[in-house]
Amino acid sequence: MHKTELNGFSIEKYNQYNLDNKAGIGICPLCSSKRKPKNRKLKCASYDWKIGIGTCHNCNSSFQLHTYKRKKNILKDYIKPPKKEITGLSDKALKWFLNRGISEKTLKDLKITEGIEFMPQTNKKVNTIHFNYFIENELVNVKYRDGAKNFKLHKGAEKIFYNIDSIVDYESCIIVEGEMDVLALHESGLENVISVPNGATLNKNNLDYLDNCIDYFEDKNHVIIATDTDEPGKALQSELIRRLGAEKCYTVDFEDVKDANEYLLKHGKEKLVQCIAGAKAVPLENVITFNDVKGDLIDFVENGFKPGYQVGLEEFDKIFSTYTKQFITVTGIPSSGKSDFVDQMAVGYNLKYGWKIAYASPENQPEFLHIHKLMRKFWKGMPSKEDIGTLKWNSFSEHINENFFHITMERFNLDDVLSKGAELVKRKGIKCLVIDPFNKVRDLSTSSEDVNMYTLEYLAKVDIFAKKHDLLVILVAHPTKMYKDKNGKMEEPTMYNIKGGGEWYDASYHGLLVHRNYENNTVKVKVLKCKFQNLGENGAEAHFKWNVKSGIYETIEAPPTNMLPWE
Repeated sequence: MHKTELNGFSIEKYNQYNLDNKAGIGICPLCSSKRKPKNRKLKCASYDWKIGIGTCHNCNSSFQLHTYKRKKNILKDYIKPPKKEITGLSDKALKWFLNRGISEKTLKDLKITEGIEFMPQTNKKVNTIHFNYFIENELVNVKYRDGAKNFKLHKGAEKIFYNIDSIVDYESCIIVEGEMDVLALHESGLENVISVPNGATLNKNNLDYLDNCIDYFEDKNHVIIATDTDEPGKALQSELIRRLGAEKCYTVDFEDVKDANEYLLKHGKEKLVQCIAGAKAVPLENVITFNDVKGDLIDFVENGFKPGYQVGLEEFDKIFSTYTKQFITVTGIPSSGKSDFVDQMAVGYNLKYGWKIAYASPENQPEFLHIHKLMRKFWKGMPSKEDIGTLKWNSFSEHINENFFHITMERFNLDDVLSKGAELVKRKGIKCLVIDPFNKVRDLSTSSEDVNMYTLEYLAKVDIFAKKHDLLVILVAHPTKMYKDKNGKMEEPTMYNIKGGGEWYDASYHGLLVHRNYENNTVKVKVLKCKFQNLGENGAEAHFKWNVKSGIYETIEAPPTNMLPWE
C-alpha cells in the first residue's frame, strides 16, 4: 500500500511520473525522453522513495516523485494568470541574465519566461521578464519586470513565496528578498531557497504571503534569513524572525554587498555557498551580549530615544506613545468607555502602522456586535442595510477580516489565550493583543490564593509574552475600590483601585484612565503612568467629543464647564 503522507504533506498523486517504485535507480522523467534513442533507457537517476525526491546524474536536476495536497484552506477567490508554454528566452534576455551571473540552465530550472505586458509605470506595453510563481506545480502568480526595473505582480493573484515548492522536502530553507537572489543561490547549487514576492519596506511589511504559506514551515528546524543588508531588509528580517520563531532562525552577513546576487557577482559561487553556510543563529533568549545590541546602541548614541507608536489622535499623541514588548493597563469606572477607546487605539495602530490586532474579550460578545463597532470607526458613521454589498462595505469587510481576530473560548484561561496569541503571531502576524477585561481571562494555573501574588504572576506572564513576540498587550481592568471625597463626589480611580493594588502600578509599563460623560458625549483620557519619560507625561489629559453613531473621537481643547465626570 502506498503512503498517503510524506514530509508532513498529504500525497495527492503517488509516483506522478509512473516510475518503477520498487527501484532505487532508473530513467529521468525530465531528460531521458530528450536524449538520443540509444540512451533513453539508461538508468541515469536515483530515486529516494523515503523522502520523495529523485536526482538525475545526467542533467543534474532534482524532481519530486509525488505531488502533494496543499494544506492551506484558501477561502479567498484569487485570479490566476493565464497558463503559457515555457519557451526559451531571447538572446537579449539570456545576455542580461548572464551579465548577472545566471546561466541558461538555472533559468530553465526556475521556469523563467518573457513576453509583452502592460506596465502601469510607463503606461504602455513593453517586453518583460516573467518570474513565474508556482505552488504544487500550479501557476498562481507572475512578477513582471521591464528593462527600466519596473515591477508588478499579476493583478488579483495570490501572494506566495517565489519558488515555494523547492522547500517541501527539506528540513531547512533559505529566505531572500528578491527573485534574482533565488536565481543566484540556485546557480551556486543551493536549491531550497525562496523569496518574498514584494521586497521589503522600512515601516510596513505585509506578510500575507507568509499567511498563505505558513504550513510549509511547520517541519523546518533551520530557516536561514538572507534578506538585504539595508534598513528595509533588516526590518523584514526582524519580522520574519518574530513570525517563524527565533529558535529556528539564522541570519546571513553579506559583508560588503547588499544581497546574494551582488555577492555572487563579486565573490563567486563557492564563496556565496560559504557565506550562507556561515549563517549565525539568532541570539538566545534571555542572553544579551554587546554585539546583540550594537546596532541599537549606535542608533541611540546618534539619534537618541526612538519615537513611540501613536494612535492618530493628535491631542492624545502629544501626551502618550508606546513601544512594543510592553503592556498598557487601561482602567476607569464601569461603563466609562474603556473598551471603546481601546478599540480606537487598535484602529489607530492598524491605520498608522498596518498592525494586526487580536482580542480576547469575553465582554465583547457576540463578536458580530464588536466587529460592527470596529467597522463604524473605519466607516466614520453607521452603515445601513442599503450599504451591504457595496464596494465600500466589501472593502471595509475584507480589511477587518484580514486585520482583526477574535479569540473565542468556552472558558477563558490566560495560558490558553497567550498560546493562541502566539499562534496568531506566527500565522497572521498580529502586533497587538487586547485582553478585555483581565478578570474574565483567569490564570487557572496559579496556585496562589494571595491576590497580590496572583496579580504579580499574571502580569509577569503577560510581560514575558509581549517581550518574546515583540508585540503590545493592552489590558482592560475594572477598579474594585471606589471612594468618595468630602463633598460626596466619586474620586478618580487610579491603578491602585484595581484588584491587586500596587502590583498594577509597579508592574505595568503604562497606565491610562478613560472616562466618558454620556450627557455631553465627551471622553477624558488621563495618563496615570508612563514608565519612560520620552513616551508620555504622567498626569497629562486629553479631551474628546465622542460621536455616538460612529464611535469617532474628535479633539476638544478643554472640557466644557458643565462636565462633572466623577459624579
